Amino acid sequence: MLSRGQKINDRYEIIKTIGEGGMANVYLANDTILDRKVAIKVLRGDLSNDEKFIRRFKREALSVSNLSHPNIVEVYDVGEEDGNYYIVMEYIDGKTLKQLLQKRGALTLTEVIDIMCQLTDGLAHAHEAYIIHRDIKPQNIMIEDNGLVKITDFGIAMALNSTQLTQTNSVMGSVHYLPPEQANGKGSTVKSDIYSLGILMYELLTGSVPFKGDTAVEIALKHMKEKIPSIRKQNPTIPQSVENIVLKATAKNPKNRYDTVRDMYNDLKTAMDRDNEKRLVYEYPENDLEETKVITPIVKENKKTIIDKPDEEEGETTKTKGDKNKLPIILSIVLLTVLIVLAVIFLLISKQDVKEVKVPDVVGITTEEAIEKLKKVGLEYTTKSEESETVDEGKVIRTEPKAGSSKTKGSTVTIVESSGKEFLLLEDYTGKNYYEVKAKLELSGVKVEMKTKSVDNASEYKDKEDLIIDQEPKFDSEKEVKLFENDSVVLYIPEVDVYPDMVKEKWTLSQAQDFAKEYNLTLDITYEEKDDVDENIILSQGRAVGDPIYEGYTLKITVSKKKDKKDENKTDPTKPLMPSDNE
Repeated sequence: MLSRGQKINDRYEIIKTIGEGGMANVYLANDTILDRKVAIKVLRGDLSNDEKFIRRFKREALSVSNLSHPNIVEVYDVGEEDGNYYIVMEYIDGKTLKQLLQKRGALTLTEVIDIMCQLTDGLAHAHEAYIIHRDIKPQNIMIEDNGLVKITDFGIAMALNSTQLTQTNSVMGSVHYLPPEQANGKGSTVKSDIYSLGILMYELLTGSVPFKGDTAVEIALKHMKEKIPSIRKQNPTIPQSVENIVLKATAKNPKNRYDTVRDMYNDLKTAMDRDNEKRLVYEYPENDLEETKVITPIVKENKKTIIDKPDEEEGETTKTKGDKNKLPIILSIVLLTVLIVLAVIFLLISKQDVKEVKVPDVVGITTEEAIEKLKKVGLEYTTKSEESETVDEGKVIRTEPKAGSSKTKGSTVTIVESSGKEFLLLEDYTGKNYYEVKAKLELSGVKVEMKTKSVDNASEYKDKEDLIIDQEPKFDSEKEVKLFENDSVVLYIPEVDVYPDMVKEKWTLSQAQDFAKEYNLTLDITYEEKDDVDENIILSQGRAVGDPIYEGYTLKITVSKKKDKKDENKTDPTKPLMPSDNE
């Protein structure tokens, strides 16, 4: 550990420790030459003699130093002094995304889109430079006070065209953000970073990671086997277009993910503009994760011992031996011929014995039950998902080929599984704000109509003109009503009388007084002299046109009057008399 006041390379003066990691410690320091604060990452002392770690540390420095992007922490200097390997980086005066999540929980949709756009833009730059991060998590992302996001700690980054530094079966990065292929011991690709980004986006939207467990192994298995929980079931206000980005990024099968981070960035930029988007259905089976393995056949070699024999004389002896040598060859040929004939016969019989089976009818039952039925008749299966309004989630819509079709035993049938149809349960909306409920319903594709309903006392709804007082359909706590896309809901708000345009309609004072009496209003009258307007005409009103009328309120009005002619003829006593004034 370095101490306060200690200098590195006679330039960087240590101020304090700001972080400790598995590979390195991070210090805040002052660059005495350029007079600026910097962050210095120093390889831990116990690793400085480990050649593998040193290579990895240097790789980090080399990789990151070639990157220049506003959303990636900048590297200023790299060096070694007295066995201390160090990297000098840009100092970020802010907090980690992890600290922000711990303080606030789920972020607003606008914040999430902004943060993810910055992250994907920065990471796309790294990928385009053939560098993958391999450890995307909130702890490695900094946010400045101005909202600028910075990706830090490329400590386990690797060039795409380089040899992987870790052992084949080792697991790098944090398990909560671990791609299934890494958990399975396979190498990392750009799609591994995309998966981690998707998990991070899920956490930003919901406030928690999708998979939890008591051990790292348990969590890793969930990444490999379990479906990611629905974001919109937790928060129906999240648009389907946004959830689809998470679904595509976190697909178990890398073939279902974004091809590049740039593609994910483009989707994020337009997510809020894509209304009524359907829930994502994967193109490839999610359980099709194993690559085809080629097994090299084992060939047994017959070892022959070659014995040198002396030359034999020509004659009867040579001839006899020559005949004897031909005999095994002839027998081999005969044996081979017999084997070929037998093989042909076997194949012909096998073809005759190949059984064809009927595809069973599995429509309407669960996928697990359908699989059992297919296995019983000797058929293999694949699955794919599809939305359905009539078939419940997790049950079979149809098979491909359809039920009753003939298939050879051992062939594959596709089970089309229902992903259900997104719906919203009808709630009791009375007493809630109309515009908030409207936004929630419309995000789920439900149509909303506003109607007014008369109320006995409008004053009760002062400042509550947007309050829902009734709804159709009615809410019944004992009866569940599902709202699907394009269903309609009518929301009623109070029908409250509003102020007319007294000026435009040229109301008189008498009309205003009658109006005030009708609604129990207090008139506050101000007069203004106007020669070009008749007397007692309303010149202005204190309540805006269209504002609701509430009993007991004060209404300020300005009323016209004519100038007093006597006042016009009065002489100002302070003004000296002129000759013309006496005429």
